[in-house]
Amino acid sequence: MGVKLEFEGRDIISIKDFSREEIDYILKVAKGMESVAAKGSDMLKGKILATLFFEPSTRTRLSFEAAMHKLGGSTIGFAEAEIASVRKGENLADTVRTVESYVDVIALRHPLEGAARLAAEFAKIPILNGGSGAEEHPTQDLLDLYTIMKERGKLNGLKIAFVGDLRYGRTVHSLAYALSLYNIELYLVSPESLKMRREVLQTIKERIPVSETTNLEKIIPLVDVLYVTRIQKERFPDPAEYIKVKGSYKIDMKTLSNAKKDLIILHPLPRVDEIAAEVDNTPYARYFQQVWNGIVVRMALLALILGATK
Repeated sequence: MGVKLEFEGRDIISIKDFSREEIDYILKVAKGMESVAAKGSDMLKGKILATLFFEPSTRTRLSFEAAMHKLGGSTIGFAEAEIASVRKGENLADTVRTVESYVDVIALRHPLEGAARLAAEFAKIPILNGGSGAEEHPTQDLLDLYTIMKERGKLNGLKIAFVGDLRYGRTVHSLAYALSLYNIELYLVSPESLKMRREVLQTIKERIPVSETTNLEKIIPLVDVLYVTRIQKERFPDPAEYIKVKGSYKIDMKTLSNAKKDLIILHPLPRVDEIAAEVDNTPYARYFQQVWNGIVVRMALLALILGATK
């Protein structure tokens, strides 16, 4: 018999808190949510989600809200700290302890690393990390895994490349940890100054083959999945450093001339200029499908942690 999987009441702070068996189960539940999302459900009727977003967000916040509504629940919250009591000097711990009186679960995005973990220490209800600084973004990672599984039919045996800002891009940190639980080869393509964080690299290299390079053209013919990220301008302590690496890579039809025919391109969005619009209508592009997949994955997480499904 397998290990009993327990999700009810659980925080979703870091992908490192989950085993491969647990991740596989979440993806399985997400697949079952496809039909539920299409017609709606009342399985979370009477439940309330708070979206506390101290940083700007479109997809993550609306995805959480759409997921909750499709399950029959409701949402409250704010989309920027300036309209909350934070403006008056309230700290994160007090904000969380106040809001938990109103709701059953909190989705939190915050510019500081460790913020979600801190919130979970004070909250008596589940905290879902919607992105903490340049650290991690576990629900994005789960929808990325779901997209790869859905589009390629598997995770094991694939060659996957991350391209762009691997230092400040929190999605690639979470995704690297998760992919290292599977039998894959990982290529890391970035400018020298934006290489993968060393603590992440050290962990994943102990589990899977990893190659670092600055040369995008070299790896294009090799890979099955191209995960592209924007250069995170807002994370740079020195604007001059951002200018040096801005526009380092651009995926266009010329770049893809030697790509495998069944290559898929993912992007956590928003994009700036790293993927040309001409790529959008090709079979390679899967980044807008990721948006829908984010809804069903977050539906699965909400249903699991609130005990609506086992």
